[in-house]
Amino acid sequence: MSVLEEPLKTSVGDRTAKAMAEHLDLHTVGDLLHHYPRRYAERGELTRLADLETDEHVTVVAQVEKAAMLGTGRGRRLEVVITDGSGRLTLVFFGRGAYHPQKELLPGRRALFAGKVTVFNRKRQLAHPDYKPLSGKDGAGADAQADEWAGKLLPLYPACRQLASWQLQQAVDTVLDGLEATEWEGVADPLPTALRDERGLVPLREALLKVHRPKTKADLWTARDRLKWDEAFVLQVALARRRHADGQLPAVPRVAPAEGLLADFDARLPFTLTEGQQRVSADIFADLATDHPMHRLLQGEVGSGKTLVALRAMLAVVDAGGQAAMLAPTEVLAQQHHRSITEMMGELAEAGLLGGAEHGTKVELLTGSSGAAARRKALLDLATGEAGIVVGTHALIEDKVQFHDLGLVVVDEQHRFGVEQRDALRAKGNRGDDKRTPHLLVMTATPIPRTVAMTVFGDLETSVLDQLPAGRSPIASHVVPAADKPHFLARAWERVREEAEGGHQAYVVCPRIGDSAEEAEPKGAGKGAKGGKGAKEAPSPEDEAERRPPLAVLDVATQLSAAPGAPLAGLKVEVLHGRMQPDAKDDVMRRFAAGEVDVLVATTVIEVGVNVPNATVMVIMDSDRFGVSQLHQLRGRVGRGSAAGLCLLVTEMPEGTLARTRLDAVAATQDGFRLSRIDLEQRREGDVLGQAQSGARSSLRMLTVIDDEDVIAEARDAAAAIVAEDPELAAYPELRGALASLLDDEREQFLDKG
Repeated sequence: MSVLEEPLKTSVGDRTAKAMAEHLDLHTVGDLLHHYPRRYAERGELTRLADLETDEHVTVVAQVEKAAMLGTGRGRRLEVVITDGSGRLTLVFFGRGAYHPQKELLPGRRALFAGKVTVFNRKRQLAHPDYKPLSGKDGAGADAQADEWAGKLLPLYPACRQLASWQLQQAVDTVLDGLEATEWEGVADPLPTALRDERGLVPLREALLKVHRPKTKADLWTARDRLKWDEAFVLQVALARRRHADGQLPAVPRVAPAEGLLADFDARLPFTLTEGQQRVSADIFADLATDHPMHRLLQGEVGSGKTLVALRAMLAVVDAGGQAAMLAPTEVLAQQHHRSITEMMGELAEAGLLGGAEHGTKVELLTGSSGAAARRKALLDLATGEAGIVVGTHALIEDKVQFHDLGLVVVDEQHRFGVEQRDALRAKGNRGDDKRTPHLLVMTATPIPRTVAMTVFGDLETSVLDQLPAGRSPIASHVVPAADKPHFLARAWERVREEAEGGHQAYVVCPRIGDSAEEAEPKGAGKGAKGGKGAKEAPSPEDEAERRPPLAVLDVATQLSAAPGAPLAGLKVEVLHGRMQPDAKDDVMRRFAAGEVDVLVATTVIEVGVNVPNATVMVIMDSDRFGVSQLHQLRGRVGRGSAAGLCLLVTEMPEGTLARTRLDAVAATQDGFRLSRIDLEQRREGDVLGQAQSGARSSLRMLTVIDDEDVIAEARDAAAAIVAEDPELAAYPELRGALASLLDDEREQFLDKG
């Protein structure tokens, strides 16, 4: 057993080890040494009192001139005046933190003091400074002690209520002190020596020592460079091995003939494909033609034509004798996709029917609410192969659903599915003893920064559609501060009425439904931390906005159209939400798409896939309750026709708050990739990586995917080269060990299925 695999109780004792395991998920010596400081407190360079500047971290050598305990009860504080001959400075210690300094900081005592200079009552002070009494008669040897103590970086660890940062530092020091040179020699270094030398990276032992005990900031950067590479490289090796393994799986090449369903479909298109659509389609067709399964991520801006690209891929597979399945996260989206596909295909989707095209096929819809007769027909057509394309929800995964020859799985908005669901659908391509794997195309309308794509979807080849089709109209976006300027909200409803009276339609989006079945109020997105327990101060406008229940579809619809003096009285207003019966949802969407409904008040069920070119306005109520990417997705539902789009972000958040800043950013740009970076910068890494970190402690402790793009890209290239040369890592036992410890079985299964 490596020393890093030893249980913590052998080093820090049973009680501390138990607390670390239960509250910080730290179990071994290696876990603790990879629990890096979140930041470092700086004591600062030695400074004369006369030269102090406000807000600077400083270290001073001075003598206590006088000390006095002031106040009573909880208001007790110790005030100490120090001098170094050039000036004076007040130190202040509050509450229990004053008792120990009161005994040590006696008049005449010389000491080192470190802290941040602040001003109170027009006097400079250090509040609760670190200090170290100087030994020796009359402070003899003060210079040497000062040089050793001043400027030191003090590690501050991610802590919990049961274990303070200083306790963690003490435990780390105990472990490091106990690691004799012989034990360090037994610590495996996961980076191959040649790669480490090429990158100029220090050995693992040196990096761990310097990250916990940096003498200088240069030490810190040296350690971070090495530890970031560890995290990026080990993860990229795992993904590279996954890509290599996928490349060894058998699959049926699917090559569309020159004349057939795809050719007929292309001939029907009333427009020319964008350069981006043509380029991505060529990549997909090349993948489909190989004898190993395609694993491709297709991401693109809202309205960039991803569905058309996916449909052409499905038609190519059908042309080649196979079947294609599109998995959608909601019934509304599945119905919308089915409607769009059948409309685009026309007679090509009517095989076997009077008037059906020669090269046509059947396109089935299968959801949990499909009627018994429709379900039986769809299951039969899929089993016999008469249906070349099926669109559905998780209902496609059920055991009763059997395919004649499933050749392609298209997953839309993949982040809404568990990997088990996706894996179960792909497994339906294995017929009896035939273990051929269907090709996989994953689609997302959420722009993903390159670093996240390499980190989370590193086992998929990535294609990006960043060019909007001709004819798409611009979308103007504005923040509507309902609390500060209520007349702005009144004007928003006037704009909705103007668009409706001009023959267009509008969406109004709310965070919740508002019926009796709804659960307790959800927490809004992007909330800030509140004050301490028992705080009595008056709530801020931001607090009030957060505490109010989110606006609801049913309430807002009534207020807009049925209440006395309703701003949209006389317009046809309908509601749409996830708890409506499927037939009712489909009926509302059909009538809205047909122009029979002026205003659709909905939840985020209309976030993706809904395509109504005549809809020109979207009003998002309580927009601060949504994330940046979600707002961008919602906004993409308008401006899909020849008329310009308008998106109004209604909020009660005051200026200067983080939520308002987020909304201003959305209003300022339509660049989804730029917004995705803003979104990522405001969220924790674990939130961004989502399920890619499930089943294991996050392996990303030092690496930040938004800032370390170069490290991730270079680690990806290095990992690909090593895996191509040695897929089993036979020549790299230390690297295999790192994979085993950082990527446990559950995480490997996630990568395997993902």
